[in-house]
Order: sequence, then structure tokens, then C-alpha cells
Amino acid sequence: MLRDVRVLDLSTEIAGPYCTKLFADAGADVVKVEPPAGDPLRTWTAAGAPLDGADGALFRFLNASKRTAADAGELVEWADVVVESGPPGAVEAMRLHDRNPRLVVVSISPFGHAGPWAHRVATEFTLQAWCGSTGSRGTPDRPPLHAGGRLGEWVAGSYAAVAAMAALRTARRRGRGEHVDLSMLECMALTMNTYTTVFSEFLGWPPMKAPARTIEIPSIEPTADGYVGFCTITAQQFRDFLVLIERPDLLEDRALATPAGRSKRMAEVLEIIHAWTRRHTTDEIIELASLVRIPVAPVGNGRTVLEMEHFRERGTFVEHPDGFLQPRVPYRIHGPDSFWARNRLSEQPKSRPKAEGEGDLPFEGLRIVDFTAFWAGPSATQVLAVLGADVVKIESVQRPDGMRFTTTNPGDDRWWEWGPVFQGANAGGKRSVTLDMNRPEGVELAKRLIAGADAVMENFTPRVMDNFGLGWDTVHAVNPRAMMVRMPAFGLDGPWRDRTGFAQTMEQITGMAWVTGFPDGSPLIPRGTCDPMAGMHAVFALLVALDQRDRDGEGRLVEVTMVEAALNAAAEQVLEWSAYGHVLERDGNRGPVAAPQGVYACRGDDEWIALAVATEQQWDALRDALGRPGWAGSPALDTAAGRRAAHDDIDTELARWCAARDRDELVEELASAGIPAAAVVAPREIVRNPQLRARGFFETLEHPVTGRHEQPSMPFRFASRDEGWLRAAAPTLGQHNDEVLRGLLGLGDDELDRLRAEHVIGDRLVAS
Repeated sequence: MLRDVRVLDLSTEIAGPYCTKLFADAGADVVKVEPPAGDPLRTWTAAGAPLDGADGALFRFLNASKRTAADAGELVEWADVVVESGPPGAVEAMRLHDRNPRLVVVSISPFGHAGPWAHRVATEFTLQAWCGSTGSRGTPDRPPLHAGGRLGEWVAGSYAAVAAMAALRTARRRGRGEHVDLSMLECMALTMNTYTTVFSEFLGWPPMKAPARTIEIPSIEPTADGYVGFCTITAQQFRDFLVLIERPDLLEDRALATPAGRSKRMAEVLEIIHAWTRRHTTDEIIELASLVRIPVAPVGNGRTVLEMEHFRERGTFVEHPDGFLQPRVPYRIHGPDSFWARNRLSEQPKSRPKAEGEGDLPFEGLRIVDFTAFWAGPSATQVLAVLGADVVKIESVQRPDGMRFTTTNPGDDRWWEWGPVFQGANAGGKRSVTLDMNRPEGVELAKRLIAGADAVMENFTPRVMDNFGLGWDTVHAVNPRAMMVRMPAFGLDGPWRDRTGFAQTMEQITGMAWVTGFPDGSPLIPRGTCDPMAGMHAVFALLVALDQRDRDGEGRLVEVTMVEAALNAAAEQVLEWSAYGHVLERDGNRGPVAAPQGVYACRGDDEWIALAVATEQQWDALRDALGRPGWAGSPALDTAAGRRAAHDDIDTELARWCAARDRDELVEELASAGIPAAAVVAPREIVRNPQLRARGFFETLEHPVTGRHEQPSMPFRFASRDEGWLRAAAPTLGQHNDEVLRGLLGLGDDELDRLRAEHVIGDRLVAS
């Protein structure tokens, strides 16, 4: 569909190429120009498989459908978008704009192009430590654990693609380009740290009494023949789980009703769970749990995920031209002239000059009717709202967004307004309307809102919107120009169609959990990325569909499947198995990118440093920092392969060295020497990070119930915009009923009063 979009890809590794892959998959003309030594992924396999001169499968997955050129040359004048991932200043956006004033330049870097850490070196491993992800994972009796699979790079690529599309929309409208500065650390702080700073602020920053690392209970548990994954987000789901494992006697144990309570009694609770799970096979447990709608999943890896019935029936994995299997594009756009089987359009859209008084935000003029809940859907509509769209969020006083209940303030009679994740994912300018969708009046009002909208977005199981009478056929009949973006966990068809699924479920199925954890322990869920990953793919797919609507005026059904977005982020596992016969495994804090790589205890109580040596230059610098001891001078350690073979011995020496050092002083010493190093911080401590604060990542908002507090913002900056992104705090329940229903639909006071009296609308919870 993006046949008129031309992208110059100057990036390497994962984040930039995944951004440009999304463009290429949508029909854009992408030309890749590599540095003289080539993209390092050309010679990469995570398992070290011999390539015999061929390009690595991950490189081929990320760069299929792109053209190549020897140098950028005149392509700068040709391009609409340039994506680059070099060090800050390596590609000068202003110089490129001198050659092409309409150009959008997207720069992806570890810390962003501004701020005190802009020029620090980093790897995915050290960024995970800085963003609070590593510090939250594992059990207090063992070291903190990173998440396997370089997930931060994949999520950064998805945010970069959305930012690029948004900037391109504005550039075409106003006739001048933009520089998008995207920080991988900010992407990871937003997605791999679930608003922990907001939780802590709401709770008054209570003292930390124990290490921040935890595991979910229940989560991935052993069975008679392997593992099974559970997810009990709600209190009711955990109550149902107790009945499932034949322990209804524990229903009245209030201490077990909360995740914190279960963590305090971890050994006892896990023993109870395993006594039941080990008596049953994985398939038996999945069948039983599905009957009572407990989110449950097989625990997949790069081999077994290919055998799962649902993916086979949906054709989720397709053959790469070179013969190995890969996940398909994680969205489908259905409708007239669908790009899945269309030819290039001869008529190209014409950009229009900016109208007088028109704002600079890319999505001003768009209206979204937002039925989404929890995190994946709201993260998508948040980006749209932040970038200018009028997002009307639909809840009901009988059944509001479940994320309102993640933390409460019992002393406030509007306790449902204290959900940190709700506030975090819905800040930015959304308007809240409550409609009882089980009443004909509520459905009729929703249809009237849809009639004036550009898109409808929802992320329930398919049956929910169908039961409301608001499936695609109805939406299209009400408004033929409207897009309908549906974000079911597993898709609109297939044997798992009606299963409930959360991010934890996706991490269990796709292999993300399989590569996270110690080799001698169970897989662990990474936490976080799947929701916003699905959200960014939904926004990108919507923008692709809207671009096509600019040509033909037609609305389309857009299906964005949460699990397929996650499978793309975990693609390397399938690629390694399909192309080379290797199943990637979890290996604690080690990984294929750097050696040595690990988390080491420093002086003090539970103080840890994350260290990764990814190049020979960094190893030489580390030897200097160590004082060039004899053990580090062995010629066998001069190569990554040699250091990997001696990793146990190196870890012993580094652990001894770090144990006598102050963590923060050591981090600064190593960073100054050009060695990737980070403090392993507790998730809530990222609010004090000097780089995040310098870039204005946290923005202060005033909420009518919870008061004044800071919220994480967007992970990118536009050169043309000096102010922050968040225009307003998250809306209170039904806050904009009168404003929207009177202003958009013309309802009078008498009608509003009647609807309020009958609880069709309202601003306080009522029993359903």
C-alpha cells in the first residue's frame, strides 16, 4: 500500500532494519546502504552455525524485499525517509535536509542524540539493566536476570516505524521534513518496566524492604511431560485457578489473593501448584484451564512453535525465498483493493500545503473510537492521541477498563481512578465516554460516534464486539470510510480464536520465555514488551490503511494479532531452528552478542553491575581497567570465541574484582573507558536516571483525583517540537460524557439526564 513511499535504510543490526522491514512489507521501496564492512548481521547466527559464505538467516529475514546500493549518493534526494542507527552525529540530519528539505530522518541510538549519556556505548544487555527490567526478574536468592532475545531492539524498531510514518504524514502536509530522535533506553523504559514509577508514586514511595526481583505465581510450571504457562491477571482468574488445581479450601486465604502475598509464601504456594501440575500433561492442563477461561498456553521454543495447531491452521509461518520458515507479517488488511494481492497504483497522492491555523501534530483531524482495554490497545490509541488524534475511549460504569483496578486507594471514594497502568497508558489527551453496550441505547450511541470517526479500535476476543452487534459488517455499513482495527490475542479465526490471552501468554507461547532464565531452572517470562509491540503494529497497520484511504476513500478491516506481533519479535528462534537446526536455549545472563557478559555483585547489599564486552576494543579497555592482570593477558582471550570458552573462569575473576568495588563508581569508570556497563537498578529507580531526566522522558501531569504526578512519555523526540508529548492526564471514568455526547452527537440536557439516571452513561461504578 505504501507504493509511493521511498525509504533509504542506513541502519544495521535489528532495530533499524526491523523498522524498514515494516515499510518494505507494506509496499514501500526500501534501499539498504551498508557501511564498508557490511551489516554485522550478515555474518551472524545466534548459535554460531557455519554460514559458508551465505548471509545469516536473521539478516535475510530483516532485509528481504529491500534493494541494495553501494552508497547513499543521490538517494538522499530520492528518499522520503532515511533510517539510521549510527552514533550521534554520524549522520547529520540538518545536512541531509539541506539536500532534501522534505526528508524525514529517523535516528535510532541507545540513549538518544541529546543528553549527558548520548555518546555512551551500550548493548541491549546493559540497557535492560538501566531500564529496570533486569532488576525486576528472578528470585531474591539468585542474581537478577536479563530477558533473552534482544527484545528491546525489536520494540525500538516498531516505535521507530510508527514515528517515521507520523513524521512523514506531517512532512507531506506542511512541505518540510523532520528529524526523529529515538532512544532505545526510553523504548525499553516504557515497555519493559510497567509504570513502576507511577505505582511507587501513588503508594508514597514506601521503603524497599527486599530485592525488587520477583516471579509471577502462577506462571510457567512443570507438568508430567514439560511445562505449561498460566496468567492470572485478575482476582477472579486466580480464584478459578485455585479451583482448577483442586484447592478450593484456599479461596478464603486472603494473603494469597494478591501477587505480593503469594510471593511472600513462594515456596509453599509453588509446592501446592506443582503437586497438581506434575500429575497432568500439558495438553490436559490446557484443556481444563481453557474450559474455565483461565489464560493458559504451551511453552514454546523455536522448534515446537512451528508445530502448534493454531499457527498451522492460520498459516502463521511462511517460507522465505531461501527455504527456511519465518513468521509472516503480523497484520492483515482486508477490503477493496487489498495490498495482499494488488498491483501498483498508477495515480500517486499529492501532498497538500498546510492550511492556515492547522496544527503541527501528525494526526490532528483524525477521530478514533477506542474500545480497547488493558495495555496493548490503549498503548496504540495513546500514541495516536499524543500525536494529535481525537481519541474517544469507550468504557461503561458496569464494566470499565480492567487496568483501572491494578492499584486502588481504599480511602478515596473514586478508588477505581488509581490504576497506575491505566493512567500511564491513557495519558496524553484521550476523552472518556461511558456507554452500557448491553443496552440498545448504548449501542446506538456508539454507532453514531462511529459514523463520524476515521477508525474504530478494539482488542477483545472476537466474540465481544460481535455480541455488541458491532462487527466489521456493521461498522462498515455505518461508516464506509472508517477503518476497524481488531487486535485479538490469537486472531479472528483458528482454533484459539476465542481464547483469552495477555502479554504473559504471548511470552510463554512464542519462545520469549524459553530463552529467559537460568539453564537449571524453569523458563521465565520477560514481562512487558508484547503489549506495546502489538500496539505499535496496530498503529502502523492503521496508518498504512489510512494512506490507502487517501487514494480511494474506502474503509478497511485491519486485523493485528497480538501473538503474531510477538512471534515477529521472537523470530530469531524459528529462523535458527528452520535454517540451522538449532534450538536456542536460556543461559542465565550470558548471551550470543558479548563475552564476557554477566551481572556481578558489587560492594554493599544487593548491589549489582551489568557488564558486556562486545568488541575486541572493549575487551582491551577492560583489561586496562582491571590493571592488566596475568589471567587477562592470555592470548586465548583475544577473540570472542576464546573468551566464551573461558567464560566460567572470567566470571570468577570479574566477580572477585567487582565485589570490592562501589557499584556506581565502577559503572562510571567503565563507561568512561568505552565499556558497556550499567547499574542493575530497581524498576522504580529509573525516575532518577540522569539521561531520562535530561531528555524530559518523565512529564508532570495534574489528575483530578490522584493529583500531580510524573508519567513516562514517548520514546522519541521531533526536532520541530520543543514541548512535551502528554497534553493531559488519563481521563476519569465518563469524564467527557457531556462534552462528547452533546458536542458531537447533539444530545440535550434532558436526554443526558435520562441516560445518566438509567446508568447508560455515568461517572461512577455501578453493579453490572
